[in-house]
Amino acid sequence: MFVRESGEGVPVLFVHGNLSDGAVWREQLALLPAGLRGIAPDLRGFGRGGPAPVDATRGVGDFTDDLVGLLDDLGLDAVHLVGHSLGGGVVMDLASRRPGRALTITLVAPVSPYGYGGTRLDGTPCTPDFAGSGGGTANTGLVRLIGAGDRSDADPLSPRNVVRTLFFPTPEAVRDEDTLMEGILGARLGDDHYPGDSTPSPHWPGMAPGTRGVLNAISPRHFGWSGFPEAGCRAPLLWVHGDRDAIVSDTAMTDIGHLGALGYVPGWPGEEVFPAQPMVRQTRDVLARCPQAREHLMPGAGHFPYAERPEEFAALLHAHLAG
Repeated sequence: MFVRESGEGVPVLFVHGNLSDGAVWREQLALLPAGLRGIAPDLRGFGRGGPAPVDATRGVGDFTDDLVGLLDDLGLDAVHLVGHSLGGGVVMDLASRRPGRALTITLVAPVSPYGYGGTRLDGTPCTPDFAGSGGGTANTGLVRLIGAGDRSDADPLSPRNVVRTLFFPTPEAVRDEDTLMEGILGARLGDDHYPGDSTPSPHWPGMAPGTRGVLNAISPRHFGWSGFPEAGCRAPLLWVHGDRDAIVSDTAMTDIGHLGALGYVPGWPGEEVFPAQPMVRQTRDVLARCPQAREHLMPGAGHFPYAERPEEFAALLHAHLAG
């Protein structure tokens, strides 16, 4: 694993999200107060992380095991856990499986407790084979441009435009664009990595999750952290998210159900059959069972609140760690 570190003291493990790498935490590492040691690795298949494949049948278990191995190698027992998006799911998996290793938990726009794509409010799948989630839901145009190393803004699906239109609420809000774009371009592609494989489905939209790669690892077929409240972890938990998030929200622009309702995916069977996944409400409902959890909404912020408003996020984080 490639790891960035800063400071000395009580360890804070920062876990990045999908199509990203540990460099995205650079400002937060620099803002940590004295007495804290920041650790920001690149997960396998991202940035300078190793090329090991992702076995999606384990959910995010491969990522979790990598982080536990890293902590063991560094001689660290309990740490503060900070996870963004996919990394939020990894953090919750780690805290569920190894509850004693979490001092505190900070979730930033985390993947839903029922996985990503194709579930109703209570987490039940819209179809029996979890169609509309997994590797087949990736935009093939974006995958092609990542493979080509496209750094332009000529194509609406280019990595640069993904940063401007999905990662941030407006192009004017973007900060450190090149770091975020390089995180996308650094993703390893293929069935074993991003986006993963898929299988045909008789249900709309015609594809179901496979067994390999990143998007299948967070498919509700293989992944979920809805059992966290009963897992025995009592670490104080802070959930931070923006109300203009286009990737993890109740109307996400990367959710097949919502895209179908908007007419971008043909043949949508309707709200009764395949609604948009209410990701924020799902997270709120599950965390309501955790007396140690609290929510902080950042008005106007998108999917990367810590990169969009770093000082504001750092103040929230540091107060949570100190408390």
